[in-house]
Amino acid sequence: MSERRALSMTTLSSPSGRRPAWLLIAGILLIAANMRAAITSVGPLLDRIAADYRLSSEMSGLLTSLPLLAFGAMSLLAPRLAEKLGSERSLLYGLALLLAGMLVRALPGTEALFAGTALLGLAIAVSNVLLPSLIKRDFPAQIGLLTGSYSVTMSVFAAIASGVSVPLAALPGWGWSRSLLLWALLAALAFAVWLPISLRSKSHPAAVSPQSPARMLRSPLAWRITLYMGLQSLTFYATITWLPVLFHERGFSAASAGWLLMLMQLVSLPTSFFVPVWASRMRSQVPLVAIAGALSLSGYAGLLWGSTSLSLLWITLLGLSQGATISLALTFFGLRTRTAAEAARLSGMAQSIGYLLAAFGPVLLGTLHDRTGSWNPVLAVLLLVSLVVVALGLGAGRPGTISEPDGGSELRSPAGSGKLTGPAR
Repeated sequence: MSERRALSMTTLSSPSGRRPAWLLIAGILLIAANMRAAITSVGPLLDRIAADYRLSSEMSGLLTSLPLLAFGAMSLLAPRLAEKLGSERSLLYGLALLLAGMLVRALPGTEALFAGTALLGLAIAVSNVLLPSLIKRDFPAQIGLLTGSYSVTMSVFAAIASGVSVPLAALPGWGWSRSLLLWALLAALAFAVWLPISLRSKSHPAAVSPQSPARMLRSPLAWRITLYMGLQSLTFYATITWLPVLFHERGFSAASAGWLLMLMQLVSLPTSFFVPVWASRMRSQVPLVAIAGALSLSGYAGLLWGSTSLSLLWITLLGLSQGATISLALTFFGLRTRTAAEAARLSGMAQSIGYLLAAFGPVLLGTLHDRTGSWNPVLAVLLLVSLVVVALGLGAGRPGTISEPDGGSELRSPAGSGKLTGPAR
């Protein structure tokens, strides 16, 4: 039976009770739809927001980095929250907080703008950390397929949010605030679907990982995955923050720059979906890491040294690479751990430290642009960071698990099966 058929017919049996797989999958995908749209919708509107509130480049960069700082702060707490409340209930509370953050952000005033942004960042962090472990727990034989599916959903709505932000803000009586507020409807829909999932789940806490946080911090493999996650996130968030401004300075209209950003994220969809599926069927993910790295290096090199008339090509290369790198990072959480609880611990570590690292990207690169008056130094830094990402990925892509970094072959079935033969929990 194929993975797709298996997913459509399976009824999950877990400590939280029996529930149809389609309902849980729908809930996962709706949560994924909310995981980036509230953030990527800001970039194309950043000039207008900065003009209204007289924000400097540093403050504008801080606004876009604030969700990442919140990711970092919350990611270590999310596994503990799941251990106390259960994953389903924790995700429900996260959606409620996301909705509250969007509403606060829409209120007038700089304080509300930054406070709401921080709240929605904390909320999204819960989903960032717990979805990979939830998939490993309930769909252990379909990690690649489900990771690809939610990565694609995340990218689709991130792209749509980037593309429609400026046109919506231009509608009579709307402005940038209402354009951003629109995404609260999507959060409300996800909450409505996840509520019955949470209510059907018993309040049993999630299993505690035998891998202690201190031991995880001593694992070289865990650190490679963490830094891979963090630095690829740094390049992504710096790009979605400043690329529209860069294109605008190169002669594109604000709307065209937003559409180019949307295109970059739409182009990421094929790699977002297929790379996790391929990765789960391969003993070593090194070839995928190398290809993704080559695409990223070519894209940033093109923006730095290539012709502006080829911007569409450079955007396409970056989109393909970004879809591959983020989905590889998420897939590593499942492939390099033995249990769902261990996956949650690794996810929490990687996303906490990784996103704190990534948060410096938009701020520091915005400052670098202000000091130099040019985007070339910014692109050069992104090019160098991409090289480091490749080096880290080559280490993270080798076979092994956090528990047994030099082995772990007994946890995997032969390449191509896409199934885990080790413990599912």
